[in-house]
Amino acid sequence: MAQEKKVSIAVVGAGGVGRCFLQQCSQILPQYSNVSLVFISRSNRSLRVPTWNHELSLETWEKDLVASADPALSPQELLDWFGSTENEIILVDNTSSQDIAGFYPNFLKDKITVVTPNKKAFSSDLDLWKRIVDSAYPNNPDGGFLYHEASVGAGLPIISTLKDLLETGDEVQKIEGIFSGTMSFLFNNFAPLEGEGGKWSDEVSKAKDAGYTEPDPRDDLNGVDVARKLVILARMVGLQIESTSAFPVQSLIPTELESCTSGDEFMEKLPAFDDEMEKVKAKAEEKGKVVRFVGSIDVGRKAVEVGLKEFDKGHAIAGLKGSDNIISFYTKRYGSNPLIVQGAGAGGEVTAMGVSADMIKAIKDCHGWKRVG
Repeated sequence: MAQEKKVSIAVVGAGGVGRCFLQQCSQILPQYSNVSLVFISRSNRSLRVPTWNHELSLETWEKDLVASADPALSPQELLDWFGSTENEIILVDNTSSQDIAGFYPNFLKDKITVVTPNKKAFSSDLDLWKRIVDSAYPNNPDGGFLYHEASVGAGLPIISTLKDLLETGDEVQKIEGIFSGTMSFLFNNFAPLEGEGGKWSDEVSKAKDAGYTEPDPRDDLNGVDVARKLVILARMVGLQIESTSAFPVQSLIPTELESCTSGDEFMEKLPAFDDEMEKVKAKAEEKGKVVRFVGSIDVGRKAVEVGLKEFDKGHAIAGLKGSDNIISFYTKRYGSNPLIVQGAGAGGEVTAMGVSADMIKAIKDCHGWKRVG
């Protein structure tokens, strides 16, 4: 009988999503007798096992990391350290670092499996995307596995659904939906199916206070986050999209406020532009419709768009609640009745769930998994 392989988990990024992920690991990893946590890092420090036969504590990791005097490792230093063991390595990158993303091809070529929610790895330079995909299994039979479900839609099964459609030979014709929990929350309250809704600046303020926006709401209102997700899906269906600047992306930031020096200044001045958004809402209401902020990919036309669009009140996209995301896949098999994925598309816990689920798949794909009990 072949000796059971040992699988070592290395985690880069331990705040926010990373912290939620490690909390979930405390429930997941004890189920696997041959899997251990060996490395954790955040921007300025790291924690690693003294030898590959040891493992880090999932109960005290946060305290241990704070107490560690070891600096964070560069991607090359991390790769060099991985080379000192014959264990299977799963690198979980919970950061949004472009530097680490740019090093994915090196990790994958060295048979290191990569699990990540990092959108920048898959939505920035087209050449990097190609090098990542070409370095991973199965395009590279000797490469590591690659999982990035949480790069689009947090824990929602969007990437895996699209992969299943493509790998089973379906023809994807169009993808459309609401890809931002922030934008969903804003428009569900600003332009609800029933009632008048609040003023635009008030709704942005409520979203900010509730933690749905970035500290500077312009980082959500510029549409770039949605555009990055569209780039990822468009590339998966075969469109050679160079970057988020290669297609129309509508920004909801008034031109006059683009130069604000802070998020607070932006919020202070935003009420002066409420009338502009009221006109957008009223125009849709005159037709018996509501306005929503959506992203769409028309595969046949090779067209990608991000921005405001009007929908009939009976449309699935119009009827969302809270901060839910909804993504519709129009395919040859599904015809005019699209396959729809809907649910919470933002938040640390659900994003970490997507990362954790990918890690479990990676453990099994490393052919080294064994359940306890």
